Amino acid sequence: MQIDVIFKLAAVGLIVTIVCQVLKKSDRDDVATIVSLAGLIIVLAAVLDMVVDLFDSVRAIFDLF
Repeated sequence: MQIDVIFKLAAVGLIVTIVCQVLKKSDRDDVATIVSLAGLIIVLAAVLDMVVDLFDSVRAIFDLF
């Protein structure tokens, strides 16, 4: 696994956290919720891509399908 992917996911988490805190302090809880959901979707899309690559590698190693 590449370490830069972990750093990218951590950076997305930090940015989303900071933006959500700023929005909550300015009484924009609805927008903060949307930002946190968008961050979650971005991270899940990246992780899903890595899981697909993992399953492809396992399938190739064990000669499945």
